[in-house]
Amino acid sequence: MSLFTSLAWHLKSGDKKLEQLRSRGLTIGEGCEILNGYDFGSEPYLVTLGNNVRLASGVKITTHDGGVWVLRHLYPELSDVDRFGRVTIGDNCHIGMDAMIMPGVTIGGNCIVGARSVVTHDVPDNTVVAGVPARPIGTIDRYREKHEEEFVNTKHLGFEEKRCFCERAYPA
Repeated sequence: MSLFTSLAWHLKSGDKKLEQLRSRGLTIGEGCEILNGYDFGSEPYLVTLGNNVRLASGVKITTHDGGVWVLRHLYPELSDVDRFGRVTIGDNCHIGMDAMIMPGVTIGGNCIVGARSVVTHDVPDNTVVAGVPARPIGTIDRYREKHEEEFVNTKHLGFEEKRCFCERAYPA
């Protein structure tokens, strides 16, 4: 991607970005947020995002197995092969920064994928996964229980209000 193309993309509104991704065949539900630096690979039409899915910066979703490159050159009868797998992410999921979702994976509803995780297997509903490869580390209910005392109500605040709150609550 050229510098101009990259800059133009970053300046585009969120709705326009989603519209362009849909035009490439990506299925995107309602209420989704896709932050910058993502990569849907060469087959975005094999990716389905449910409603209220958030992809943090740098999320990569791949729908093909690049390893067949070796087979194509090793076995003449496989010179034209590919291997694909649809990727589906259920409703109300958060995929953390720089996570990678591999071909053929289905992530259930109400899931959290930790930052930099590599998801190689299906993830059941209501599960938190993390690591390389990603493994279940808890449930959504356990995540809430563990962190409930740390939750703060700041989503309604503007930038400066939130900054003042955070600087008071988390002093240097």
